[in-house]
Amino acid sequence: MDNALQNNILQYLKLHPESSRREIGQGIGTTVSDATLKRAIADAVASGKIQTSGVGRSTTYTVMPQALVTMTYDLDTYFSREVDERRGLTGFNFDLITTILPNVDLFTTEETERLNAAQRTFRQRVEQLSPVQYDKEMERLGIDLSWKSSQIEGNTYSLLETERLLREQREATGKTRQEAIMLLNHKDALKFILEQPDYLEPLTLSHIEDIHSLLIKDLGVTRNIRSRRVGITGTNYRPIDNEFQIREALRDTCALINGKHDVFEKALLALLLLSYIQPFEDGNKRTARITSNALLIAHGYCPISFRSVDSIDYKKAMLLFYEQNSIAAFKQIFIDQFCFAVDQYF
Repeated sequence: MDNALQNNILQYLKLHPESSRREIGQGIGTTVSDATLKRAIADAVASGKIQTSGVGRSTTYTVMPQALVTMTYDLDTYFSREVDERRGLTGFNFDLITTILPNVDLFTTEETERLNAAQRTFRQRVEQLSPVQYDKEMERLGIDLSWKSSQIEGNTYSLLETERLLREQREATGKTRQEAIMLLNHKDALKFILEQPDYLEPLTLSHIEDIHSLLIKDLGVTRNIRSRRVGITGTNYRPIDNEFQIREALRDTCALINGKHDVFEKALLALLLLSYIQPFEDGNKRTARITSNALLIAHGYCPISFRSVDSIDYKKAMLLFYEQNSIAAFKQIFIDQFCFAVDQYF
């Protein structure tokens, strides 16, 4: 099966639901034979990615919501268009958490095998470490996580400056006090999780609020669920602004994550959905990264530092999820960074 061809079909149907096979062929401008196109559509129907309506020559096709979640995009092509030129979602998709994601296998068989192999390596290596060696590696990972998580949010500390701050309490010259506090708060949040590894299992709204409170301490950020509208730079997507709906979305997210058996799915969903909901005035993505790592740690999995990820790629992958509800780009970042963490620290 030509994955590129199928993806082209899905993307066309997303914009043109209830299209005939002839309209699909003309719309995607493919040079493949009609028999190949017919076979590709049939495979997509059989796998549940496309649903049909009508019979015979009157048959039309529409992409299923579940297929939209895993649809791939070329980020360079997608973001080559200005924000107002992109045909993305501008509002919160209420069906995403309660109806669509519960019925989606987020990882392919191959992706799951790669992640599980890395986790087995992690467990084997950890068993060979003394408690002192393990703590040393976890401290190193925590420094990298504090640095990268803060850098994604615009913090200008270098990795070396971050290490000096977290280990020696020495603030860098020419930096703001707020930047130092942001980094120190990451250290405290990770320490809290390591000392209470079961705290976020099961995940609850109040636990998410507790993690957020640790991360925004002394930063002048309101601790409670926001009650006003927020905007996100670089996108026309606007999160829900009703406090009741935000709380409901968070509870639905907790139920979804707690209902998943796969730990990697739990961690990926926390990263994506807490950022998507934007429940707080500030600190949402930081809370998502720490919460995701807390879920990994609670199950004895390797945490992720995100050290080698490009901050712009991270933001683009997240914006793609906001605008298209596609996990594909961010999922690849998650997989790569988990494997990187196992290789780099343990």
